[in-house]
Amino acid sequence: MSERRTKRRQMNEINVVPYIDVMLVLLVIFMITAPLISPGQVELPQIGKSLTPPVAPLEVIIKADGSLTLHDRDKAGAEQTISRTQLVEAIKQKQAENAEQPVVIAADKSVRYEEVMNVMDILQQQQVKKVGLLARSK
Repeated sequence: MSERRTKRRQMNEINVVPYIDVMLVLLVIFMITAPLISPGQVELPQIGKSLTPPVAPLEVIIKADGSLTLHDRDKAGAEQTISRTQLVEAIKQKQAENAEQPVVIAADKSVRYEEVMNVMDILQQQQVKKVGLLARSK
């Protein structure tokens, strides 16, 4: 009689049944506990309303010919044509009354960019803190 030896063969397969069982158990646990967890609420800080209304900005208008006009939005219709030196004096006077007075520059579409930069440079040299550019929305 010939002896039969049983050879063990390597298994090339992974048994995934236990992994599926574990995943199903975890799924059931999460499905049960998810509704029980209350979502966290964030307590946002509150601020008080400002007692002083925001200050209307001074509008420096650069016309197509390069002349400057100062328009004070606090005073209705108060537009005055001024030179660059008068502009500095007028803005210093307004800044003395209110240090946080913003200034916006409104330039004509045909004005060279260099003119706008010169006015901005003058305002920055005079330590004007809030300078912006005014644009028309489409």
